[in-house]
Amino acid sequence: MTLKQQLNDHIRDNGPMTVAEFMAACLYDPAHGYYATRPALGGAGADFITAPEASQMFGELLGLWCAHEWEALAKPAFNLIELGPGRGVLMQDALRASERIAGMHEAMHLTLVEMSAPLRDEQAKRVPEAEWALRLEDAPPGPSLIIANEFLDCLPIRQFVRGEDGWHEKLVGLDEADQLAFGLSAALPAPDSEDEIGAVREVAPALESLIYEIERRLHDAPGRALLIDYGYVRPEGADTLQALKAHAHVDPLEAPGAADLTAHVDFARVAHLAQQAGLAVHGPVTQASFLRGLGVEFRAEALARANPEHAERLARELRRLTHPEEMGALFKVICLSSPKLPPPAGF
Repeated sequence: MTLKQQLNDHIRDNGPMTVAEFMAACLYDPAHGYYATRPALGGAGADFITAPEASQMFGELLGLWCAHEWEALAKPAFNLIELGPGRGVLMQDALRASERIAGMHEAMHLTLVEMSAPLRDEQAKRVPEAEWALRLEDAPPGPSLIIANEFLDCLPIRQFVRGEDGWHEKLVGLDEADQLAFGLSAALPAPDSEDEIGAVREVAPALESLIYEIERRLHDAPGRALLIDYGYVRPEGADTLQALKAHAHVDPLEAPGAADLTAHVDFARVAHLAQQAGLAVHGPVTQASFLRGLGVEFRAEALARANPEHAERLARELRRLTHPEEMGALFKVICLSSPKLPPPAGF
């Protein structure tokens, strides 16, 4: 039975499901979910490309960022933790760039937080020294540096639409032809708002529990969490749910489990939750600003001088990472820190 058939049966038996429930099934169903069945995320044959796959400079600079922050923590034994490591390319580049930092790798315990068995196999090829955990809370305690690149956008969202009579939750049900279709719940009691009719608000229920776990870890021992993703600082009232297949946008309901479903990250919400939890918050800043603060342009120039035959490719990669029409502006970077640490690099 396909995932689409399973969802149809579930809706017939139980009624429409929330967008969050639909996303969770499409992404994480153990037999048919997107992440359970696709080991080529971001690589050849993938439906999208991530910054680490676009350029080795991205992972290298994050590796040097980790080295800088380890030194800011006074060089303790520490956990380096990556959430949603994809194929392991970012961490592979980060470890290569930081291997000459005296004592760092010897002090490091590396944990990759990954639910997908096929992806864990891919990661093991590139980062064989890693250990794996299914959840952040399963990683060892102690001082920690946490990296999450394009992880938050995969947290399932609930969507609410402003109607003339109030707010309605967007649901996934069946139409008259027994096909998956979006619909709206009855009006929900809600305070008045200035949102226009048709405006969409999105909430990621799992975000609070993730920030709570980061908070618990960073209060128990010193550390930082660096979160990089595409998203917004001020909600624009738009529907940001999208499905990507073969680098093209497709209907999210068309082929459940066969396309990547994501939504833009509400960075203001991330910052608010972290501040409420007593963490220091740096950013959000644009990815371009962050990478330039780490010296990405100098790195590109150095690589081009050493490898002049690759100068044009490196220029394209730099543009991909930093230009506002590419990843430079849409992608944001925020750092959550234990209290009383010095400001992190790049902010």
